[in-house]
Amino acid sequence: MSLEVENPASTETTNRLSLKRHDSLFGDAEKVSGTTYHGSAGSWARTLHLAFQSIGIIYGDIGTSPLYVYSSTFPDGIRNNDDLLGVLSLIIYSLILLPMLKYVFIVLYADDNGDGGTFALYSLISRYAKVRMTPDQQAEDTIVSNYSIEAPSSQLKRAQWLKQMLESSKAAKIALFTLTILGTSMVMGDGTLTPAISVLSAVSGIKQKAPSLTQTQVVWISVAILFMLFSVQRFGTDKVGYCFAPIISIWFLLIAGIGMYNLIVNDIGVLRAFNPMYIVHYFKRNGKDGWISLGGVVLCVTGTEGMYADLGHFNIRAVQISFNCVLFPSVALCYIGQAAYLRKFPENVADTFYRSIPGSLFWPTFVVAILAAIIASQAMLSGAFSILSKAISLGCFPRVRVIHTSKKYEGQVYIPEVNFMMGLASIIVTIAFRTTTSIGHAYGICVVTTFLITTHLTTIVMLLVWKKHVIFILLFYVVFSLTEVVYLSSILSKFIDGGYLPFCFSLVLMSLMATWHYVHVKRYWHELEHIVPTNEMKALLEKNDVRRIPGVGLLYTELIQGIPPVFPRLIKKIPSVHSIFVFMSIKHLPIPHVVPPERFLFRQVGPREQRMFRCVARYGYSDRLEEPKEFVGFLVDRLKMFIQEESALTQHEGENDETSSNTAVSEVQTRPRRSTHSVVHSEEVVESRVSSHSRRITFHVDQTVEEEKQLIDREVERGVVYLMGEANVSAQPKSSIMKKIVVNYVYSFLRKNLPAGHKALSIPKDQLLKVGITYEI
Repeated sequence: MSLEVENPASTETTNRLSLKRHDSLFGDAEKVSGTTYHGSAGSWARTLHLAFQSIGIIYGDIGTSPLYVYSSTFPDGIRNNDDLLGVLSLIIYSLILLPMLKYVFIVLYADDNGDGGTFALYSLISRYAKVRMTPDQQAEDTIVSNYSIEAPSSQLKRAQWLKQMLESSKAAKIALFTLTILGTSMVMGDGTLTPAISVLSAVSGIKQKAPSLTQTQVVWISVAILFMLFSVQRFGTDKVGYCFAPIISIWFLLIAGIGMYNLIVNDIGVLRAFNPMYIVHYFKRNGKDGWISLGGVVLCVTGTEGMYADLGHFNIRAVQISFNCVLFPSVALCYIGQAAYLRKFPENVADTFYRSIPGSLFWPTFVVAILAAIIASQAMLSGAFSILSKAISLGCFPRVRVIHTSKKYEGQVYIPEVNFMMGLASIIVTIAFRTTTSIGHAYGICVVTTFLITTHLTTIVMLLVWKKHVIFILLFYVVFSLTEVVYLSSILSKFIDGGYLPFCFSLVLMSLMATWHYVHVKRYWHELEHIVPTNEMKALLEKNDVRRIPGVGLLYTELIQGIPPVFPRLIKKIPSVHSIFVFMSIKHLPIPHVVPPERFLFRQVGPREQRMFRCVARYGYSDRLEEPKEFVGFLVDRLKMFIQEESALTQHEGENDETSSNTAVSEVQTRPRRSTHSVVHSEEVVESRVSSHSRRITFHVDQTVEEEKQLIDREVERGVVYLMGEANVSAQPKSSIMKKIVVNYVYSFLRKNLPAGHKALSIPKDQLLKVGITYEI
């Protein structure tokens, strides 16, 4: 019979043995579940509130399209009255097919934790396949709560094949990136052209009551309104949305009422256009001219991409409610009413909208139309700001300052420099083109090209992420890409009549984005190849006779591995390092949000007594960077927590080693004597010795940790200094002429003429120290 003795100290020792030491960049993060963001569904009250607000933000563009669709479709007049039924049928089914079926019921679900837009699709794909060209992916990133990644199922070989193809093919990575920045460029072009065409078409209505006004005067009135529009963007989507939503709601009520009036008074028979056979008859009757007219029909879906790009401002359910219950019925009734009016008065097609308004409602409708046209511009501007902020955070655009305009809702942003450039471009386009017909040619190309890119990227998401059945994917791709290609081919026929404008605009913007990203990646690789290994830190400091000075130093670097090459240069020029020194990296993950408890990852650099650390601060592309004081406070709290956790792990490892050693001695001593009493007595002696030693270690460690925490607090009070590498990048002498132009001129121009990194990070000038260094790539 054996005697079993259960000792508490033994149990505690066993528990400690079960602890595992993780690399601090892995173990410091904790899962935070249940976090909801602006893009999440939330309560019905919140959803209805957002649905109302979305009316004023994302539907102004598509809601004001009735101002110019018929005039753009029939620029040379209506030759056959039955053509109106064909065009109306095309308009109705275009609205059902593209905005409703494609976007509202499919594409909106391809969101990135609530965010939409071209870069949201790109970031979603990059989480499931390593397609980003900057080598800053870490295994630790995948445990962030909102990363929500799932390995492709082994049963679905399509997803595995696509993942391997994207990761192994440089051409595929470049193609995917090119599609993304092309889509972004087209959205920016859309945001520039939307104000021009919407405001100009609305203001042109005044000529009905004041025929003496010249087109030049109409253009300058439009320019004044555009100036006002871009001036109010700094107030933010939240405030602007509250002002705009009631106006757009009135607009939808007006156009629906006017449409119903014209339908009843003029020709209720146009409802036959719900029969799609009228589309077939229209193309048989008009042939090539019917195909060309599609360039005008497609303007009825302008602003659709805004629903997706602005998704981060609202949520899927809110957009679905507002589209199906407000937007679609109102706009469809307006187009039906205009067709009924034109069946009786086809000669008034050039200004259908204003001619079809009952006399007593003209001035109220005109005023609301002007306001609605201003609001229409807000949809694409909000989307442009949102999508560009994602491009900046992923290293695809120069780091300009992104202002978060709402404390209540995440993702509502404003970019001053971009707002200025888009406003200037919109005014220039209005003055240069003067008529909505010419602007419409350029406008349609932006819209349809963006549609086509979204279709391709969403198809990749279906294959890689959703893992849908191949029949569903083929049906989605064939139906929508074929429709969009037909529309695009029609618009391209007007290339020389203004269609070239978005291509020129996109070419410039794509060149800037591609240049910035190319040099960004090359610079990262150069720094990665010239890092100082962490284990050489002590020798580096001793070699340069570095002295420690009071305060905390934060050396900003894009690298997340090793010691950046700017550090050896710093200590050679100024052989001193702050008492607490942190190599600080700001890293944006391909997700919208990183919750604060998972923000910082730490690692000890060199011996503990040197008090030097590596820190990676992780943000989502929709997260707001804290102000410096708030950031430092948060950083210091997490650093003290890290020191305590590391000390606890070190203590456990030391105790485990001691326990193992003493247990081995005990086994040797008790082996000749097999009595139960002797064994138990020997174990008690060992456990008592371990417990006593453990208490001494614990007391010493706790005291040391408290002293380190107090030291950190004292050094923070003495001051925090931000150090940033001022890197001049140039092409190597043997580089090609093209590379020298891109690196030495285009990139240098962007870097010198756009805000520096410390301005984007809001670092106080009196706490900033720049360290100059030159890289040849």
